[in-house]
Amino acid sequence: MSGEVVVGVDGSASARKAAEVALGLAEKLGATLHVVTAFETEKPETFGVGSDQVKVFSADSAENVAKSLAASRPGVRITHFAARGKPADALIKEAMRLDAGLIVVGNRRMRGIGRLLGSVANSVAHNAPCDVYIANTYED
Repeated sequence: MSGEVVVGVDGSASARKAAEVALGLAEKLGATLHVVTAFETEKPETFGVGSDQVKVFSADSAENVAKSLAASRPGVRITHFAARGKPADALIKEAMRLDAGLIVVGNRRMRGIGRLLGSVANSVAHNAPCDVYIANTYED
């Protein structure tokens, strides 16, 4: 297996859980964790008022998650990347670019109506150039 584990994040609690699973796998495998955020349009959200306003871009999710994960396990090498496009496509392209051995995704939208509409995990599992680990990110 290659020394790269790729995980996708979008700022959701489900994605954070998948990233934590990916971090544990990367640590056990002695691999680098590569955190990827996909975005279709770059629309910043503004927080604060007046001169204390801060703009947060969706592309920042990967960097923010990567930094917080790095703080929790300093022994694991963690990189990050933001890609324009659909999440499944971005994960697959990054895995191909890095010759990754594993993609980790959460199982969000794999139950109920989400199964009919499709999910990132489903698309990645059917099109990935490497192994795929689908992490259980449901609370129940």
